[in-house]
Amino acid sequence: MSEALVKPLRLVRTRTWVWGAGAAVLLALPFYLDRFWLQTGLFAMAAAIGAIGINLLTGATGQLSMGHAFFLAVGAYGYCVFAADGGDGLTGLGLPTWLAAVLAVLVAGLAGGLFSPISGRLGGAYLGIATLALVFIGQHVMFNAHDLTGGANGRDVPPLSLFGLAFDDRELLVAAVPFGSAEKLWYAALVLLAAGALFARGVLRGRPGRAMNAIRDHRIAAGVLGVPVARHRAAVFVLSSMYAGLAGVLLALVFQRTVPDYFGITLSLEYLAMIVIGGLGSVSGAVAGAVFVSLLPQLLTRYSDALPLVSAPGTGGIAPGEASRYLYGAAVVLVVLFLPGGLVGTVVRRRVTTHSGEER
Repeated sequence: MSEALVKPLRLVRTRTWVWGAGAAVLLALPFYLDRFWLQTGLFAMAAAIGAIGINLLTGATGQLSMGHAFFLAVGAYGYCVFAADGGDGLTGLGLPTWLAAVLAVLVAGLAGGLFSPISGRLGGAYLGIATLALVFIGQHVMFNAHDLTGGANGRDVPPLSLFGLAFDDRELLVAAVPFGSAEKLWYAALVLLAAGALFARGVLRGRPGRAMNAIRDHRIAAGVLGVPVARHRAAVFVLSSMYAGLAGVLLALVFQRTVPDYFGITLSLEYLAMIVIGGLGSVSGAVAGAVFVSLLPQLLTRYSDALPLVSAPGTGGIAPGEASRYLYGAAVVLVVLFLPGGLVGTVVRRRVTTHSGEER
């Protein structure tokens, strides 16, 4: 076998082993980690799902959206309304929780569809400002529609139940290890993240992805070449909204309570930071950026006593959440200036450069 064929085969085998080892580690983690680290990982996986959605919209199609938090809220509160039985005095339809989750994602997509005529015609800063209005509208509704949202105090989230398995805190022994809600949700989140990433990867590598990139690079030229620009932009906005809705459902299940303050403009900015840091237009970049941005405040909170200048809120130092925003804000500036392809883009370029050098 020639050397030209041996090297690609070795590369494929190496990637297979790496992916297999990574999957094995992720599957084994609930048996060894405590609840804090499992919840931190769940936040990262939920953020990764939402980041994939906004990367399809902003990174691949070039549509600036600052309203991602609105669609996360639609998913989270939609699940509560569909799944709750109304026993707490709030509106609840009492549907099976798995069906409630599906309907919540579809409602988020419907909300994106209602906004899609605007997204199909606006671009750049104009679309960003229009989507920003969604966050303010959503905040007003969440604080004032008490029967639906519980107002400022939020509402409890019914635990998911699937195939007779309840994803609640009732312990389930697996290999002599007690599994609570975090352990059970871990595997559900892994499945959802893997499915969402594979679907988005297929979209980006197929004909729709090429059309999206053409629209991002030059909208007028794409239209001249026969790409239905408005239709594609509207469809991507709906798809991105559904990803956000799914992330919202997962976040609600992890938090076990939804509150309006969480779904504000800060959350939308964090999602933009995720895709810039990780790499625009890349599924792996969205996941990497989501892990970085979502883990940072959790780690700073966990180890605030051992870090200089960082302390618990109200004790005189910089709060962990505030410090994390400073850090990933600085990371965005550094990436824009020195790593325009993001973390993943830099790794890919180095790998290509190394491979080209070996071939010479």
